[in-house]
This record gives sequence, C-alpha cells and structure tokens, in this order.
Amino acid sequence: MLAPDGSTTRVRNIGAEVAVGDWVQISPDGERVDTVLERKSALTRRASFEGARAESHTLAANIDHVLLLHAVNSEINPRRVERELVLAFDSGATPVIVLTKCDLADGPPPTNSRQLLAADLDVPLHLTSAVTGEGVDGLMKYAEGGKTIAVLGASGVGKSTLVNRMVGREVQRTADVRESDQRGRHTTVAAELVSLPNGGWFIDTPGVRAVSLWTDGSGIRKAFADVFALAEQCRFGDCVHEDEPDCAVRDAVASGVMSSARVSAMKRLQAEQEALAEEQREREKAEDRRGFRRRRKPN
Repeated sequence: MLAPDGSTTRVRNIGAEVAVGDWVQISPDGERVDTVLERKSALTRRASFEGARAESHTLAANIDHVLLLHAVNSEINPRRVERELVLAFDSGATPVIVLTKCDLADGPPPTNSRQLLAADLDVPLHLTSAVTGEGVDGLMKYAEGGKTIAVLGASGVGKSTLVNRMVGREVQRTADVRESDQRGRHTTVAAELVSLPNGGWFIDTPGVRAVSLWTDGSGIRKAFADVFALAEQCRFGDCVHEDEPDCAVRDAVASGVMSSARVSAMKRLQAEQEALAEEQREREKAEDRRGFRRRRKPN
C-alpha cells in the first residue's frame, strides 16, 4: 500500500476488494485494510479466469485517463479498439488511443480515429516511440497535476517499455515479441502503480488478450456515437437497423457513409452486454434463493 507521503507498507486485504489505485483506510493496528474509499472511476472487465461466471475484475481504480495501446508494426484490429473504448468510457475515465513503435512502421500510421475506426470520435490519438521518445511528452501531459493514467493493451504492444521511457529509468521488465506473429510475452504479471517525474502516476497492467465487457453503462453509446447519431433519424425510435423502413443507419451503410462492419460490431457488443446483464440477474436470483434456504433451515 502506498501512503500519501510516498512511503509503502504491507497490509492484509482479507474481506476487502482492493484494486491498484484504490484509496484505503487501514485498521488502527496497521495490519489490514479497514475501508476502501469510494472510487471516482474504475477500469473493470469481466473476469477471464477459469470458472468465472458473471464476475468482475477491476484492473485499475481512480484513474483520469486510459491509454489504449496498439503497435503499428502489426495489424491493428478496429474491433478490439472499439471494445477497449467501451471499457474505457464505462470506467468513468477519458480514453486516449496510443499507437506505439512508430519507429518500426512500414507505412504511415493513422493519425486520427476516422482513419483507424472509420468514425469521427472525439478521442485523442497519439503516435509514439519509446525508443526514439517520439510523442512521449504528449502523453506525460495527461499525468500533470498528480493525475493517474492507466494503460490497456495486448502483450507485446510496448506497455512496459513506454512506462520505462516515461519514468526515465527501467522500472518494468521487458521482453522481445515473437517474430512469427509479433505477440508479446507477459512480462507484467500484475497491475502496478508507478510514480512519474512530473508528480503524476502510471498504472501498468498485464497484457489483456480477452477484452470482455462488464458494466451496462454508456460506453457503447459513446464508442459508437456516430451510429447512435444516425439512429436518431430513423423513423422508429426502437429501430434495430434490420428490416425497418426509413432506417437512417441502413441508408448510411448502403451509401457508403457508414461501415457495415462497424454497425455489426456495435450490435454484437450490445448483445454481449444484454447477455451478461441477464447472467448477472440469474446469479443474483440464485444467491437470493440460497440465502432464503439458509434462513429457513431449522435449528
């Protein structure tokens, strides 16, 4: 645990759900976490460990910006970027797309969301290289004033190399990616809070292979703001953009203004979120039934 004066101490968190970035109060004896203070933001996904059923996994808490890292020396998947944007928007923090390893780019990398996602989103995009230092100063500005930034990305996109460059020394171990598929090795095995020279904080997270949604917030609406803006022009307010007449979204796809792949991706994410919400409701009902049976159990 990190104290306000910068010192660290080890305490137990038995019975307390604590994530990196949380502010906590420890017990009077200094042995355990007594209270986890209310979070202003939390980067949370569905738990991916074996046997997890509708359980959440918080990667980082109390963050101001989420840097979504993608390496330009391998193919960038717009569908993954969209999923990460949903998670970032739902967290309550501000997403920033960061393209890394620009020194290794074969061609000119995209410079805005329109080129990357075929959509005009109000999301900053930065081109960086942790080797040459290109673009790193621009990222440091997001941590000024004691703010906290977190990174999200697959293994091998250069998260640990970037944090080393921002800190100015090697604080995270790095490893080369595989030549065959440019996939990285998991050098960061747990999220870690690192102090930056400008007084801000950086949370390095392990490589996330499966970007699974969790909360049913406004993330999808914000990540697909262009689709939702068109949907307001549909004849029917509950239009699902399938066979309804006067559907502005389908008209935009037909005319080439809107990508059909982007609309399909939005529908898949909406279906995934609805299925997760239903699974959560069923789990809560099962827990209520178990609790009721325990209360009714005779002495």
